Amino acid sequence: MGFGFVVARFGLFLQQFQIMQRGGAAEPYSYGLSLWFGTALIVAGVIMNLVAAWRHATIIRRLNEGREAPVHRPTLAIATCVFLALVGIGMAIYLVSVRESGKTGEGNKETIMEMTSGGQAGARPSAKGIVTAKSKYSVDESVERLKKALAAKGVTVFAVVDHSGEAAKVGMKMPATKLVIFGSPKGGTPLMLAAPSVAIDLPLKILIAEDAAGATWISYNSAEYLRERHGFPEELVGNIAVVGKFAEAAGA
Repeated sequence: MGFGFVVARFGLFLQQFQIMQRGGAAEPYSYGLSLWFGTALIVAGVIMNLVAAWRHATIIRRLNEGREAPVHRPTLAIATCVFLALVGIGMAIYLVSVRESGKTGEGNKETIMEMTSGGQAGARPSAKGIVTAKSKYSVDESVERLKKALAAKGVTVFAVVDHSGEAAKVGMKMPATKLVIFGSPKGGTPLMLAAPSVAIDLPLKILIAEDAAGATWISYNSAEYLRERHGFPEELVGNIAVVGKFAEAAGA
Protein backbone atom coordinates (compact mmCIF):
# COMPACT_ATOMS: atom_id res chain seq x y z
CA MET A 1 0.00 0.00 0.00
CA GLY A 2 2.87 2.37 0.83
CA PHE A 3 4.58 1.59 -2.46
CA GLY A 4 1.33 2.20 -4.30
CA PHE A 5 1.02 5.61 -2.69
CA VAL A 6 4.56 6.50 -3.82
CA VAL A 7 3.81 5.42 -7.39
CA ALA A 8 0.53 7.37 -7.42
CA ARG A 9 2.37 10.51 -6.34
CA PHE A 10 5.16 9.91 -8.82
CA GLY A 11 3.16 11.60 -11.60
CA LEU A 12 2.79 14.76 -9.54
CA PHE A 13 6.52 14.77 -8.87
CA LEU A 14 7.28 14.52 -12.59
CA GLN A 15 4.89 17.36 -13.37
CA GLN A 16 6.46 19.63 -10.76
CA PHE A 17 9.92 18.69 -12.02
CA GLN A 18 8.94 19.65 -15.57
CA ILE A 19 7.60 23.01 -14.35
CA MET A 20 10.85 23.70 -12.49
CA GLN A 21 12.94 22.81 -15.54
CA ARG A 22 10.90 25.11 -17.76
CA GLY A 23 10.76 27.99 -15.32
CA GLY A 24 7.01 27.63 -14.89
CA ALA A 25 6.35 28.84 -18.42
CA ALA A 26 5.59 25.59 -20.22
CA GLU A 27 2.79 23.14 -19.94
CA PRO A 28 4.08 19.95 -18.27
CA TYR A 29 3.56 16.55 -19.78
CA SER A 30 0.70 14.42 -18.50
CA TYR A 31 1.69 11.49 -16.28
CA GLY A 32 -1.76 10.37 -15.20
CA LEU A 33 -1.06 6.63 -15.65
CA SER A 34 1.06 6.58 -12.52
CA LEU A 35 -2.13 7.30 -10.57
CA TRP A 36 -3.73 4.11 -11.91
CA PHE A 37 -0.66 1.95 -11.27
CA GLY A 38 -0.41 3.31 -7.75
CA THR A 39 -4.12 2.83 -7.12
CA ALA A 40 -3.89 -0.77 -8.35
CA LEU A 41 -1.10 -1.46 -5.85
CA ILE A 42 -3.03 0.18 -3.01
CA VAL A 43 -6.14 -1.86 -3.81
CA ALA A 44 -4.01 -5.02 -3.96
CA GLY A 45 -2.58 -4.13 -0.54
CA VAL A 46 -6.05 -3.60 0.92
CA ILE A 47 -7.27 -6.94 -0.44
CA MET A 48 -4.19 -8.74 0.90
CA ASN A 49 -4.75 -7.22 4.34
CA LEU A 50 -8.39 -8.32 4.39
CA VAL A 51 -7.56 -11.83 3.17
CA ALA A 52 -4.69 -12.12 5.66
CA ALA A 53 -6.97 -11.00 8.51
CA TRP A 54 -9.67 -13.50 7.49
CA ARG A 55 -7.19 -16.38 7.22
CA HIS A 56 -5.57 -15.45 10.54
CA ALA A 57 -8.96 -15.40 12.26
CA THR A 58 -9.82 -18.80 10.71
CA ILE A 59 -6.59 -20.38 11.92
CA ILE A 60 -6.97 -18.99 15.46
CA ARG A 61 -10.56 -20.20 15.67
CA ARG A 62 -9.64 -23.74 14.56
CA LEU A 63 -6.70 -23.87 16.99
CA ASN A 64 -8.94 -22.67 19.83
CA GLU A 65 -11.36 -25.46 18.97
CA GLY A 66 -8.54 -28.01 19.16
CA ARG A 67 -8.55 -28.72 15.45
CA GLU A 68 -5.63 -28.68 13.06
CA ALA A 69 -4.84 -25.55 11.08
CA PRO A 70 -6.29 -25.67 7.58
CA VAL A 71 -4.03 -26.52 4.66
CA HIS A 72 -4.05 -23.71 2.13
CA ARG A 73 -3.39 -24.10 -1.55
CA PRO A 74 -0.78 -21.77 -3.10
CA THR A 75 -3.26 -20.48 -5.66
CA LEU A 76 -3.83 -17.11 -3.98
CA ALA A 77 -0.14 -16.50 -3.37
CA ILE A 78 0.73 -17.36 -6.97
CA ALA A 79 -2.09 -15.17 -8.31
CA THR A 80 -0.87 -12.27 -6.18
CA CYS A 81 2.70 -12.68 -7.40
CA VAL A 82 1.54 -12.82 -11.02
CA PHE A 83 -0.56 -9.68 -10.53
CA LEU A 84 2.32 -7.78 -8.97
CA ALA A 85 4.65 -8.94 -11.74
CA LEU A 86 2.23 -7.66 -14.39
CA VAL A 87 1.91 -4.34 -12.62
CA GLY A 88 5.72 -4.13 -12.42
CA ILE A 89 6.08 -4.86 -16.13
CA GLY A 90 3.45 -2.25 -16.90
CA MET A 91 5.27 0.32 -14.77
CA ALA A 92 8.57 -0.44 -16.50
CA ILE A 93 7.00 0.03 -19.93
CA TYR A 94 5.31 3.21 -18.76
CA LEU A 95 8.51 4.73 -17.36
CA VAL A 96 10.37 3.97 -20.60
CA SER A 97 7.58 5.65 -22.58
CA VAL A 98 7.76 8.69 -20.27
CA ARG A 99 11.50 8.94 -20.88
CA GLU A 100 11.06 8.72 -24.65
CA SER A 101 8.24 11.27 -24.65
CA GLY A 102 10.46 13.61 -22.65
CA LYS A 103 13.15 13.30 -25.30
CA THR A 104 10.57 13.91 -28.03
CA GLY A 105 9.31 16.98 -26.20
CA GLU A 106 12.82 18.39 -25.96
CA GLY A 107 13.38 17.62 -29.63
CA ASN A 108 10.19 19.42 -30.59
CA LYS A 109 11.21 22.36 -28.45
CA GLU A 110 14.57 22.56 -30.21
CA THR A 111 12.85 22.29 -33.61
CA ILE A 112 10.49 25.12 -32.75
CA MET A 113 13.40 27.22 -31.56
CA GLU A 114 15.30 26.53 -34.76
CA MET A 115 12.30 27.49 -36.87
CA THR A 116 11.73 30.64 -34.84
CA SER A 117 15.36 31.73 -35.02
CA GLY A 118 15.55 30.95 -38.70
CA GLY A 119 17.90 28.02 -38.17
CA GLN A 120 20.78 30.23 -37.07
CA ALA A 121 23.71 28.11 -35.91
CA GLY A 122 24.76 28.72 -32.32
CA ALA A 123 21.69 30.83 -31.55
CA ARG A 124 20.67 30.71 -27.92
CA PRO A 125 17.33 32.01 -26.59
CA SER A 126 16.87 33.84 -23.32
CA ALA A 127 13.90 33.74 -20.97
CA LYS A 128 12.92 37.19 -22.33
CA GLY A 129 12.50 36.00 -25.91
CA ILE A 130 15.81 37.38 -27.17
CA VAL A 131 17.82 35.11 -29.48
CA THR A 132 21.57 35.72 -29.46
CA ALA A 133 24.28 34.25 -31.69
CA LYS A 134 27.95 34.94 -32.20
CA SER A 135 29.04 36.61 -35.42
CA LYS A 136 32.15 35.65 -37.36
CA TYR A 137 32.69 39.27 -38.32
CA SER A 138 33.24 42.64 -36.69
CA VAL A 139 30.30 44.89 -35.83
CA ASP A 140 30.74 47.06 -38.93
CA GLU A 141 31.19 44.05 -41.22
CA SER A 142 28.14 42.35 -39.72
CA VAL A 143 26.06 45.50 -40.24
CA GLU A 144 27.11 45.74 -43.88
CA ARG A 145 26.33 42.06 -44.46
CA LEU A 146 22.91 42.54 -42.89
CA LYS A 147 22.16 45.60 -45.04
CA LYS A 148 23.12 43.68 -48.19
CA ALA A 149 20.90 40.73 -47.21
CA LEU A 150 17.98 43.09 -46.57
CA ALA A 151 18.49 44.93 -49.85
CA ALA A 152 18.57 41.64 -51.75
CA LYS A 153 15.09 40.84 -50.41
CA GLY A 154 13.73 44.33 -50.98
CA VAL A 155 13.42 45.07 -47.26
CA THR A 156 13.76 48.70 -46.24
CA VAL A 157 16.44 49.75 -43.72
CA PHE A 158 14.82 52.61 -41.80
CA ALA A 159 17.80 53.45 -39.62
CA VAL A 160 21.10 52.27 -38.20
CA VAL A 161 21.47 53.57 -34.65
CA ASP A 162 25.15 53.82 -33.68
CA HIS A 163 24.91 53.72 -29.88
CA SER A 164 28.67 53.61 -29.37
CA GLY A 165 29.15 56.48 -31.81
CA GLU A 166 26.61 58.63 -29.97
CA ALA A 167 28.31 57.79 -26.68
CA ALA A 168 31.66 58.97 -28.10
CA LYS A 169 30.10 62.32 -29.01
CA VAL A 170 29.46 63.04 -25.33
CA GLY A 171 32.87 61.85 -24.20
CA MET A 172 31.83 58.35 -23.13
CA LYS A 173 33.32 55.09 -24.33
CA MET A 174 31.51 51.83 -24.99
CA PRO A 175 32.15 48.78 -27.19
CA ALA A 176 30.90 49.04 -30.76
CA THR A 177 27.11 48.73 -30.62
CA LYS A 178 24.73 49.27 -33.52
CA LEU A 179 21.00 48.69 -33.89
CA VAL A 180 19.62 48.06 -37.38
CA ILE A 181 15.92 48.91 -37.79
CA PHE A 182 14.22 47.46 -40.86
CA GLY A 183 10.94 46.13 -42.15
CA SER A 184 8.34 45.87 -44.87
CA PRO A 185 4.85 47.38 -44.74
CA LYS A 186 3.60 44.37 -46.66
CA GLY A 187 4.68 42.06 -43.84
CA GLY A 188 4.14 44.32 -40.85
CA THR A 189 0.74 45.86 -41.65
CA PRO A 190 -1.27 42.59 -41.30
CA LEU A 191 0.35 42.08 -37.89
CA MET A 192 -0.62 45.55 -36.69
CA LEU A 193 -4.16 45.13 -37.99
CA ALA A 194 -4.49 41.84 -36.09
CA ALA A 195 -2.80 43.14 -32.92
CA PRO A 196 -2.24 46.92 -32.84
CA SER A 197 0.12 46.69 -29.86
CA VAL A 198 2.72 44.92 -31.99
CA ALA A 199 3.50 48.33 -33.52
CA ILE A 200 5.63 49.02 -30.45
CA ASP A 201 8.01 46.24 -31.58
CA LEU A 202 7.87 47.07 -35.28
CA PRO A 203 9.82 47.74 -37.43
CA LEU A 204 12.01 44.76 -36.69
CA LYS A 205 15.36 45.30 -35.03
CA ILE A 206 18.66 43.45 -34.92
CA LEU A 207 21.29 44.47 -32.38
CA ILE A 208 24.93 43.92 -33.33
CA ALA A 209 27.34 44.57 -30.47
CA GLU A 210 30.87 43.85 -29.35
CA ASP A 211 31.54 42.45 -25.89
CA ALA A 212 34.44 43.23 -23.55
CA ALA A 213 36.50 40.41 -25.08
CA GLY A 214 36.09 41.79 -28.60
CA ALA A 215 33.61 39.17 -29.85
CA THR A 216 30.61 40.29 -31.91
CA TRP A 217 27.11 39.18 -30.97
CA ILE A 218 23.85 39.44 -32.91
CA SER A 219 20.56 39.63 -30.99
CA TYR A 220 16.88 39.97 -31.93
CA ASN A 221 13.40 39.27 -30.59
CA SER A 222 12.15 35.86 -31.69
CA ALA A 223 8.99 35.80 -33.80
CA GLU A 224 7.33 33.36 -31.39
CA TYR A 225 8.04 35.66 -28.45
CA LEU A 226 6.42 38.59 -30.27
CA ARG A 227 3.38 36.44 -31.06
CA GLU A 228 2.99 35.45 -27.42
CA ARG A 229 3.53 39.02 -26.27
CA HIS A 230 0.96 40.60 -28.57
CA GLY A 231 -1.35 37.70 -29.36
CA PHE A 232 -1.56 37.91 -33.14
CA PRO A 233 -2.62 34.74 -35.03
CA GLU A 234 -0.03 32.02 -35.43
CA GLU A 235 -0.39 32.04 -39.21
CA LEU A 236 1.13 35.54 -39.24
CA VAL A 237 4.34 34.46 -37.51
CA GLY A 238 5.89 33.84 -40.91
CA ASN A 239 5.67 37.57 -41.68
CA ILE A 240 8.48 38.27 -39.20
CA ALA A 241 10.14 34.87 -38.72
CA VAL A 242 12.56 35.82 -41.49
CA VAL A 243 14.41 37.97 -38.93
CA GLY A 244 16.38 34.86 -37.99
CA LYS A 245 17.52 34.33 -41.58
CA PHE A 246 18.72 37.92 -41.80
CA ALA A 247 20.62 37.58 -38.52
CA GLU A 248 22.25 34.42 -39.84
CA ALA A 249 23.24 36.16 -43.07
CA ALA A 250 24.86 38.95 -41.05
CA GLY A 251 26.99 36.74 -38.85
CA ALA A 252 27.48 33.34 -40.47
